[in-house]
Amino acid sequence: MTSLAFTKGHGTENDFVLLFDERGDIELTPDLVRYLCDRRAGIGADGVIRAVRAGALEAGKEFDESTWFMDYWNSDGTLSEMCGNGARVFGAFLEREAGIDARGGIVIGTRAGARTVTALGGGKYSVGMGTWLLGDAGFGAPAPAAFDSTVQARGLTPPRPALSVDVGNPHHVVALATPAELEGLDLTVAPSVTPVPPEGSNVEFAVTLGGEVVDGVPHGRVRMRVHERGSGETRSCGTGACAVALAVKLWAGPGAPDIWDVEVPGGMVTVRVVGDRTTLSGPAVLVANGVVNVP
Repeated sequence: MTSLAFTKGHGTENDFVLLFDERGDIELTPDLVRYLCDRRAGIGADGVIRAVRAGALEAGKEFDESTWFMDYWNSDGTLSEMCGNGARVFGAFLEREAGIDARGGIVIGTRAGARTVTALGGGKYSVGMGTWLLGDAGFGAPAPAAFDSTVQARGLTPPRPALSVDVGNPHHVVALATPAELEGLDLTVAPSVTPVPPEGSNVEFAVTLGGEVVDGVPHGRVRMRVHERGSGETRSCGTGACAVALAVKLWAGPGAPDIWDVEVPGGMVTVRVVGDRTTLSGPAVLVANGVVNVP
């Protein structure tokens, strides 16, 4: 049995086990990830985030070897390209463990490419989430069809139309009519998507709540729940919030707000659509430090 130092953190209650492993000394395996994320036998989390230099990891070879890389694993032991809530927590973790000042923004490596994390003060961080695709159309292309797939979920009859959104990892967004429909979903069972996405998909269900003007700027407001590929239903999903904001903005038509406040079960995040990119902002909390005995 070996001992492993860890930190527990969350972003709007999307929670992670964080490992500081600058030189890549930890042999991180699917079995170890599943153990750490087990909410009864292990620590419990939606995923594991390892802070490692890019040069110590095959996935980091496209970056300068000194770049901090966010090695993100889902709770079922599979790898994921990117995690928006995780990136905020990763920024807070690097500030504490590596002595980095993120107020001016720090560039990190992920399997979805480079991302910039910026400390906003008051425990909040923003993440530049990169470019996005709606359906098969890129930014600047003619608007894609409003829907390109269907989703079946327990508690939702009949199957509903959905829009595929790529924000560095794959999503399908479903529009619902009322908050009651959203609350009635049973996401203990994974929704099924048709056509079946080859790499799997995060599936978001969203209902719009109108909007408001904040400091003279229009904000849309939307509430969502999510079933994450490799983790099940989570209390929040940062990339999913971006996918929802992009889909709802498309469905709302010309003149829709560029800023969306997205309510998730674990709190609220804000998504800004700026040209062909999105920015996600919200809290990051480091909850506890400890040592776990690994069988």
